[in-house]
Amino acid sequence: MIEFRSVTYAFDDVPVLEDVSLTIGDGEFVVLAGANGSGKTTLLRHCNGLVTPDSGTVLVDGTPVTEDLVAARSSVGMVFQHPRDQFVAATVGADVAFGPENLGLERAEIDRRVADALEAVNMAGREDERIDHLSGGEQSRVAIAGALAMAPTHLVLDEPFTGLDDPARRSVLSRLEALSEDGTGILLATHDLRDVLDLADRVVAMRDGAVAIDDSPDRALEALSDFEVRVPER
Repeated sequence: MIEFRSVTYAFDDVPVLEDVSLTIGDGEFVVLAGANGSGKTTLLRHCNGLVTPDSGTVLVDGTPVTEDLVAARSSVGMVFQHPRDQFVAATVGADVAFGPENLGLERAEIDRRVADALEAVNMAGREDERIDHLSGGEQSRVAIAGALAMAPTHLVLDEPFTGLDDPARRSVLSRLEALSEDGTGILLATHDLRDVLDLADRVVAMRDGAVAIDDSPDRALEALSDFEVRVPER
């Protein structure tokens, strides 16, 4: 479970998050909607300590993130909007192995996690390929594999479909649906709900750094008409 308790954050004295309280349950698929600048990315970066609140608390599985960063970053896998921003190695296998290696795991366990994570995103056997030679969709899948190799209970994604063509988008959606069905909690930030609304258990919409909507997909859809987001036609 990820909990935000009265989280407030400002950047250079400009408010970004205003008293946000929100709970993401285990195994829940939550779509975090909102226009650019609404606070979505900043909220996500609190999940594993990339950003620290000015006031309030963020907890992962009951433990404040600031008290145990390793536990938070093991439990919450993060996938950035631009996957290239999170790659740390030249090849697929080396990059996916980076997180488990930093946990101090045995080599056999690292290799097992890498193989399982790549299989989960349909990239099995491609450990030696260079990341800069992959398509955008393949890079997104490698980024997801890197998060999965940490064996997280939650996967947090920031605009994961940016720049993807239709086949790549469908591939990533298929992986997310399978992970959700297997019990991984998903928190996905987007300004375009057309692809993900049918997968969601809840929709949370942000505006001006605050939670404006927290409801079921059907009821949220009715309330999103005056938000700067794209919604599917019904």
